[in-house]
Amino acid sequence: MLNRFINFWFDLRASLWFIPGLMIAASVVLALLLVELESTMGNEWTSHYPLLFGVGVDGSRGMLTAIASSMLTVAALVFSLTLNAVNQASGQFTPRIFRNFLRDRANQFVLGYFVSVFAYCLVVLRTIRSGDEVNFVPSVAVVTGLVLALGGTVVLIFFIHHIAGSLQISNIIGEIVEETKKSIQRLFPDEVGSPIPDDGEDIAEIADDVGKENWIKVPTEESGYIQLVDVEYLAEFAADNACVVRMEAAVGEFVGTGSRLVSVLPSAGHKLEADKLEKLNDLFVISRDRTIEQDVGFGIRQLVDIALKALSPGVNDTTTAINCIENLGELIGELASREFPQRVRVADGKNVFIVKSPSFADFVGTAFDQIRISGKANAAVFMKLASAIELAAERTDSKSRLSALRSQLILTAEYAEMTLETDDDKRRVRDRINDVRHAIAAA
Repeated sequence: MLNRFINFWFDLRASLWFIPGLMIAASVVLALLLVELESTMGNEWTSHYPLLFGVGVDGSRGMLTAIASSMLTVAALVFSLTLNAVNQASGQFTPRIFRNFLRDRANQFVLGYFVSVFAYCLVVLRTIRSGDEVNFVPSVAVVTGLVLALGGTVVLIFFIHHIAGSLQISNIIGEIVEETKKSIQRLFPDEVGSPIPDDGEDIAEIADDVGKENWIKVPTEESGYIQLVDVEYLAEFAADNACVVRMEAAVGEFVGTGSRLVSVLPSAGHKLEADKLEKLNDLFVISRDRTIEQDVGFGIRQLVDIALKALSPGVNDTTTAINCIENLGELIGELASREFPQRVRVADGKNVFIVKSPSFADFVGTAFDQIRISGKANAAVFMKLASAIELAAERTDSKSRLSALRSQLILTAEYAEMTLETDDDKRRVRDRINDVRHAIAAA
């Protein structure tokens, strides 16, 4: 249940309607409060400031109508510009950054501002009375509408500046890196203060230790990408029911309907009810899209996609690819400096829960493998890959993690020798890789 709530909150943050909806509600409340205030206190005090509050019934209606119509027009313009920016960035860099634009707080605020001023004017308009009734013009509310309209010009200028800046590749990459770092710090909160134990223990071997037979399959009830998993409750379920629970799919992986989600091994003489096993599905949030909140690999994937797009023959933008590689080195270094959660949970001296999650070597492969292949015959890319590996190696003392980085460096060297065309390029890349190899050996 908690996972569902967390996922609902993340979806709200990424929606384009939540912040504007709150702002509309606030504008309606503000309009009603100002009208009620003037209705209760009267307008005697406003008569002392005719230049500020001296607006008649027709003038008030005309001004509020003009403001309302202009705000709605500008809101449509803002929405159109946002969609155009999203379409351009998705086509030029990667479609996986679409969600980043939708969850941008500045875009949500600007859209919400113009729509909320429109709603404010409509509410105030309906309170203006004339004719056979006693004339009533909420002067303070009308002037407030004028102030909000003037503020809209500032907001529009800010939005144009913001949307232009948000299309710069450095800002797009920086936003992805910032979100991914937050995810790393949230999922791996403990920093390494001393040489850490090797984390290369193979999950398959552990699974053999707890038994190969009689595993009960718990299938998925829907298809999509795993966004969130309540790992703590899965471990608690295993301990409470005297069984071993093994995750068969990790966060960020795609699962099909009916595929194995988890496997359960009951203890001897203990039978688990089918409905209790089916409820394990509720601990997984599955959706059509990957999200970065529990999926560090998705942040890395976005940077890799941008780099691959930049290295494609139709674009051939080495500078953007290098920018991505530098930031990938920073993210891998951040992961290298963090303690990874234990993959096997133990209770009463027995293995009760086996987590499936990416290892450090998996993250390294995700970050560099495809770029290495796509960067063929480009000496600058190979040299920058070596530098990124060196940057990550400086953040860890773990033998297994240094080994994963060393393996990636060897692959980079081999691919460079195979694809580079000139001897000078090969020599420069070879020298740079040798420098990094010595640095890793000395770590």
